[in-house]
Amino acid sequence: MAEPTPRFGFVAFAETWNGRMAMLGFVIGLATELLTGQSILSQIGLG
Repeated sequence: MAEPTPRFGFVAFAETWNGRMAMLGFVIGLATELLTGQSILSQIGLG
């Protein structure tokens, strides 16, 4: 009986989704800057 492929930790599946979510967050951050005219840091009160 073969062992199931792990889905947690530093495996290709987790790293692929981590990269996808990071790219999505970056694009949303840029879109928010364009729509509001404020930087991300000023929107959260740090700039």
